[in-house]
Amino acid sequence: MNTQEKINYDRIAEAINYIKLNFKHQPNLDDVAEKVHLSPFHFQRLFTDWAGISPKKFLQYLSLDYAKNLLKDKQATLFDTAFETGLSGTGRLHDLFINIEGMTPAEYKNGGKELNINYSFAESPFGNIIVASTPKGICYMAFADDRENAFGRLLEQFPNATYTQVVDVAQQDALHIFKKDWSELSKIKLHLKGTSFQLKVWETLLKIPMGDLSTYSDISRQIHQPNASRAVGSAIGANPVAFLIPCHRVIKSTGESGGYHWGPTRKSAIIGWEAALVNTEV
Repeated sequence: MNTQEKINYDRIAEAINYIKLNFKHQPNLDDVAEKVHLSPFHFQRLFTDWAGISPKKFLQYLSLDYAKNLLKDKQATLFDTAFETGLSGTGRLHDLFINIEGMTPAEYKNGGKELNINYSFAESPFGNIIVASTPKGICYMAFADDRENAFGRLLEQFPNATYTQVVDVAQQDALHIFKKDWSELSKIKLHLKGTSFQLKVWETLLKIPMGDLSTYSDISRQIHQPNASRAVGSAIGANPVAFLIPCHRVIKSTGESGGYHWGPTRKSAIIGWEAALVNTEV
């Protein structure tokens, strides 16, 4: 991001956090604009350019009632059909293109000594990200507010791998996920280190349609381990691929957003952004 884009993103993040913390008071446009030191007109235009909808409409997507209705509607036959087939509905076909391949023990033993990993930094609507790939697919993706720290966290995953800073085809395909038109999206392969249980949880997350939400207990039931909510939460927290594996779509059964490895404000921003995309497509 250039300097102005970073300023704009920080303002949007601050506005979303303010809306989230003050939702019960229903802050109006003037209130939020003042909080981010912009005129109401300028803020409305900036926010709409980012989210595709007005701040007022976005506020609705962050409400507990909206989340609770989504969770309740998940019992509908349409959702069950989408889940069983892996479909996410018309206009959200990108969910079909993401497939997970688990690494073999040989591929990550000794800190990934035999792995050749390409990595690069890129922009997203939610801040800078780092994305890394092996010849078999994307192995890591995370929000990178600090590039040095972000690369350090990648190194922790595979300390003995060989790294090359370069953008490859796998990374380019993965980054298409942030576009509002997924017609250009090629098949995305994820090459991940994880236990059988973690891989099963991550595969289940891929079947949550964009604009929909699930809970930890829902995921536990879907993998046929209804008493494993705590273990499911740990597996979700260990998700090595931000956004592509949509752990942000899992919230508390109360309708509250809950925690997120890359920050609760960013999680709220993603949930609201996806809800806006889905609703403007209808």
